[in-house]
Amino acid sequence: MTAIIIILLAVLGAALGSFFNVLIYRLPRKESIIFPASHCAECGKAIPAYLNIPIFSYIMLGGKCKYCQARIHWHHLLVEIITPLILIGIFLQYGLFNLVFLKYATLAMFMIPIFFIDAFHQIIPHKLSIPLIPLGLLFAFLPGGDVGFVEALIAAGIIFAFLVFLAYAYRFARKADGIGGGDIWLLTGIAGFFGLLSMPYVILIAAVLGIIYFLIFVRDKSQGFAFGTFISFTAVAWALLGASRIMDILSFM
Repeated sequence: MTAIIIILLAVLGAALGSFFNVLIYRLPRKESIIFPASHCAECGKAIPAYLNIPIFSYIMLGGKCKYCQARIHWHHLLVEIITPLILIGIFLQYGLFNLVFLKYATLAMFMIPIFFIDAFHQIIPHKLSIPLIPLGLLFAFLPGGDVGFVEALIAAGIIFAFLVFLAYAYRFARKADGIGGGDIWLLTGIAGFFGLLSMPYVILIAAVLGIIYFLIFVRDKSQGFAFGTFISFTAVAWALLGASRIMDILSFM
């Protein structure tokens, strides 16, 4: 039974990964995610169904368009691989037929396109971040979850108020924006999923990862970087490992 579930999740995840690639390309450009159908970004040729099979089509075509030979960015393949792996990882952590699996699978599926969009364009589309707030509260309201509704509501409210205060304080002190609105909505939504006790750790780990990346790869104090990538990465890691397990690791350290 477990093997069958893993196979089904792998197929579903690959299909979702293909859809996420559409979001990653079109949302920053404010294009429709429905029309036109899948096509080459360079030559505009429509991609037939037999050449639009997740993972396999990219490998068979050698990462190039069949018609114009334009390179297809490597992230297309990566997204189609990591999406099923994340779904399978969440299943192995929580099982399948319960609310917690559905909750963290939903969160992770939002985090994947947010990660890549912010990495490539340094924006977090409101169409992906703001819906996380009602979704997190809805999952908290339903029976069988790991975070109660009151805790989720308080967590979202406190995180939102704290980040807005921090953003205005930074702007007042430095005369420049320090925290983007996308980061605020994103962390507020994540707070509804994880609850109040987890959020300080999520924010701290994301900040540490961001600082390490900045010091190694950026180093220019005047240049911004995509903090949403580290937030989304940390959120997926937190969901995959489970809050209780991570708390045990952190307490041991």
